[in-house]
Amino acid sequence: MFDRWIHSATARVALPALVGLCLVLVAVPAPAPAFAFDPSALQAYARKHYGARAERAVLAWQAMLAQAKGLSEQEKLRAVNDFWNSALIGGEDITIWHTVDYWATPVESLSKGAGDCEDYVIGKYFSLIDLGVPPEKLRLVYVRAQVGNQSIAHMVLGYYPSPQAEPLVLDSLVDRIQLAHLRPDLTPVFSFNARGIYMPGGARRSVDQIGRWRDLLRKMRAEGFQP
Repeated sequence: MFDRWIHSATARVALPALVGLCLVLVAVPAPAPAFAFDPSALQAYARKHYGARAERAVLAWQAMLAQAKGLSEQEKLRAVNDFWNSALIGGEDITIWHTVDYWATPVESLSKGAGDCEDYVIGKYFSLIDLGVPPEKLRLVYVRAQVGNQSIAHMVLGYYPSPQAEPLVLDSLVDRIQLAHLRPDLTPVFSFNARGIYMPGGARRSVDQIGRWRDLLRKMRAEGFQP
């Protein structure tokens, strides 16, 4: 089971059919960018495009980040997980964005006060990077989640203290951060971060293959994030 989380895959599945991604294989993983942002630029962007409520939500996010700066990594995980799980109401893209699959930036999600599983994970991922958690310790993990009698496509954030360690799972379905073996309801499919896509057998592919990731970064740059 832990091997599956380390390699973030259970089988050679049809990924586009599962998550709606268009993958075009390339040979060399892209270098991982570092992310930073200008707080005043984000506030101004939120106010201009989404109004005073969105600006207040962005200010609350920035206040959480400021308070968490001096914490240990474990405490940063809890602060970020708690913030995003309480800041957003879970919903479907078709309802929130009127499209089948949309990856919202943290500012967009906060402007709506709602998001689907990817939006929670995106917010947590970039928050933790801003707090100094190394990108290689974080992975956006596509899973199959057993919810009642249904198996659904879902995304969680995995935190890996070391490359071969059992990860901690940050989830929007369960507030408590838990080790992977305590989440038998989740079956990992594949994972990625700014350094690449992690597939069966440990092979790594360029994250540039994920069109929605490229679109997400483009939107974030327009909001005031700097690679």
